Amino acid sequence: MIESAAKPRAAVSQPRRAGGFSVGGLLIQIVIVVAALLAVIPFLYMITTSFKTYADVINHVLWPWPPFGNEAPQFSNFPEAITTVGNDTQWKIPLFYRYLANSVIVTGSIVFGSLVTSSLAAYALGRMDLPGKQLLFVVVLITMMMPEDLTLVPKLVMMFNIGWYNTYYALIVPSLVSVFSIFLLRQFFMQIPKDLFEAAMLDGMGHLRFLVSIVVPLSKPALLTVGLLNFIWAWDSFKWPLLVTRESSMRVLAVGLQQFMQGEGGSKVQLLMAFASMVIIPVLILYFVTQKQFREGILNAGLKG
Repeated sequence: MIESAAKPRAAVSQPRRAGGFSVGGLLIQIVIVVAALLAVIPFLYMITTSFKTYADVINHVLWPWPPFGNEAPQFSNFPEAITTVGNDTQWKIPLFYRYLANSVIVTGSIVFGSLVTSSLAAYALGRMDLPGKQLLFVVVLITMMMPEDLTLVPKLVMMFNIGWYNTYYALIVPSLVSVFSIFLLRQFFMQIPKDLFEAAMLDGMGHLRFLVSIVVPLSKPALLTVGLLNFIWAWDSFKWPLLVTRESSMRVLAVGLQQFMQGEGGSKVQLLMAFASMVIIPVLILYFVTQKQFREGILNAGLKG
């Protein structure tokens, strides 16, 4: 009796353990690690070079600090890079601070403006019953597929014709509408249950109040994602600010970095890397502060509709 009861138990096969070794999975992990290293190495080179001396740079010293070397980090490269750019003749300050102020003004205005326009357009395309809404959305997507260089000349001529050349209007207004932001927010707004809108209508809400009071609070991850992406695009923008500005006092940090390379600092690689490090620091800080909401916004913005 005991033997007969033991036989079925022995015959039961053990379940295969999930997550076992797989050659394909190992190859994928190796590719991911290599790709991550290729992306990080230039950034690490920029950071480490910004703390080196000129002699270490030209001698290709990889790590001149302890425990492999005896030198101290050259923190003085950063204030020297700021003063090397030159001075603003109007405000009597280093041009770096003028570039920084312009970048903050332009980027802040673009982020705020794109959030407003993208939210309104995405709500109209995703939640309102408008005639020809789907056709209009297709037209919006088509503009996203056009190369940016295709519209540079027409926009530049427009800036000349309306008298906005070398002004903040030229730096800000053409970037106040982001097609990708409209697409991302539309997909997120369409996931909000219709029951909430019907209940809001019973309470006497209109579309605008429903958007501000209910849709926006429920869409904070998507809005933070849109804000972060537009911040990065505006902060790193180089071609358009270079084309629509003439004076150094109107230029932003990305253009200032190019001017730095052409000036006295171009031959001093350690100062160039210090300047570049200061340009990228705000982007890194903002990303690390909002990375959780950024991932959540990207994952939750589905492809409905």
